[in-house]
Amino acid sequence: MSETTAQAIALIIYFVGMIVIGLWGYQRTDDLDDYMLAGRNLPPAVAALSAGASDMSGWLLMGLPGAIYAKGLVEFWIAIGLTIGAYLNWVFVAPRLRTYTEVANNSITVPSFLDNRLRDHTRLLRIVSGIIIFVFFTFYVSSGMVAGGKFFDSSFGMDYQLGMVLVAGIVVLYTLVGGFLAVSWTDAVQGTMMFLALVAIPIVAVLEFAGGSSNLFSAAKDVNPAVYSMLAGTSVIAVVSNLAWGLGYFGQPHIIVRFMALRGPKDARFGRRIGIGWMLISVVGAALVAVVGLGFFAGEGEILEDPETVFILLGKVLFHPMISGFILAAVLAAIMSTISSQLLVTSSALVEDIYRVFSRSKKELTEKRMVLYGRGAVLAVAVLAAILAWNPESSILNLVGFAWAGFGGSFGPIILLALYWRGLTNYGALAGMIVGALTVVVWGKWLSGGIFDLYEILPAFILATVAAVIVSKLTYREDRDILAEFEQASRMATRH
Repeated sequence: MSETTAQAIALIIYFVGMIVIGLWGYQRTDDLDDYMLAGRNLPPAVAALSAGASDMSGWLLMGLPGAIYAKGLVEFWIAIGLTIGAYLNWVFVAPRLRTYTEVANNSITVPSFLDNRLRDHTRLLRIVSGIIIFVFFTFYVSSGMVAGGKFFDSSFGMDYQLGMVLVAGIVVLYTLVGGFLAVSWTDAVQGTMMFLALVAIPIVAVLEFAGGSSNLFSAAKDVNPAVYSMLAGTSVIAVVSNLAWGLGYFGQPHIIVRFMALRGPKDARFGRRIGIGWMLISVVGAALVAVVGLGFFAGEGEILEDPETVFILLGKVLFHPMISGFILAAVLAAIMSTISSQLLVTSSALVEDIYRVFSRSKKELTEKRMVLYGRGAVLAVAVLAAILAWNPESSILNLVGFAWAGFGGSFGPIILLALYWRGLTNYGALAGMIVGALTVVVWGKWLSGGIFDLYEILPAFILATVAAVIVSKLTYREDRDILAEFEQASRMATRH
């Protein structure tokens, strides 16, 4: 059996497994609450692994190891910022959001929660937030499809468009059929695959290297003397910018929706332990992959032209072709887990937050019809994203950091204020959301560089918070129902 055949068999087993989970999820999906939130019955371990896998994408297996391979541990600041942000998200957002979304008219999406929480009779908050989700996530999904196409092109020499369509087709199938339940369980499997691969590769590399671990790490330093420094060639602004990535977690719809799907607020504590444990070991594993890869290939007299391939190449060199096929599947899992989560959130924004608002006939809003529309929206967004990703030279991948900042800067402050401040109003939330989104666009496109060379999420987060507070104070009118609901949600979250 050839190496390519063995790897292809491993990938086929992986694909079949994802489809089976999708069909299993289909049998357990009866209404829109099931399709969008798995009936709020998601186990904490699944929620944690699902959140981690859908968050990290190919960055964890390719982007981070590649950056550290090329420049050293100075690139690890982003991982530190993300880990801190993820931890704070589980502590402050998860239990409160799980409780409040149920209290606030059983809200099943982030925009519907803000609408119900703030009694926005204008419906502008729901529409604007739904549009933001649709626009940013369509490009985000497209970037994942680009990564999938390039994965098959670089790993198997497959035609880019064929590889992209294959990835898109499998993801759409299990997402469209199985809904949130299938997406969450496939993400959990994919997160486990990523974790095992990141643990196994550094260990086996150390065991296989002729000189042992000390010589392996010394060889890495011989190639790059600054490989173990976290300050070489950086600046205070660069470190702050990298740490600021952690702010994005509070506003990422595809991550915080996992909190809404938990069985109860008490599950947030167990989920946090699993999620942060997974994340800590995974990012350290990614850093070790880079370092041992640098030393390992230097020992072979080779310096990689494309540092982002270090994870894949180590997997191919160190393991049997069948095992390396599953290593490749782990890369694909990282890409697919993010696409599926974003597809579902975008679908919910279109159906629950835009279509439902504009629908004139309430008779059309039956549960079965809404689930059908949700599946149709998944397919429509996937087709649009595939069209945008059709060109292999597309620069859409550059929008990933931009979209992360967009969600973090526009939604992040509003989610925190909605959960913890009684005085937030619908107009304050709308102002903060718009200011945050515009700041990301203006700062990222026209003010970056020089004294403004700061990741746009930080100024966007600050200005959005200021705008939301000022406008809320100007437009606040006491509403006893809102206050009673706020107190009820606070008591329920604190109790657990």
